[in-house]
Amino acid sequence: MKPNNEPDLMALYLRHCAMGFVLSAVFVAMLLWRDVAGLGTLIAGSDVGVLAVFLLWFFHGTVFGSVQFALMIMLQSDDHNDDDDHHRGRMIPVRVTQSAAGRRP
Repeated sequence: MKPNNEPDLMALYLRHCAMGFVLSAVFVAMLLWRDVAGLGTLIAGSDVGVLAVFLLWFFHGTVFGSVQFALMIMLQSDDHNDDDDHHRGRMIPVRVTQSAAGRRP
């Protein structure tokens, strides 16, 4: 039984992957519309242009969806486990020296 404040990870994953694929469709459309590096012309003149557009959309969607999900997971972190508290006492810098005698040429 999971607590009420824990997110449903599968729904979260699918929602953010869908957002990634929508962003991918916009990105690929912009790539082809602006003809970046002649990509739009190359795909328009190819007999497998539909497959190329599908592969561009699918692989960019995979990357964008993964990034969306990772950002959402990282942004949900709790602040209860911060190491920034000042309960450790005073921190004093310590000089550490190293000799060059132990190095091998």
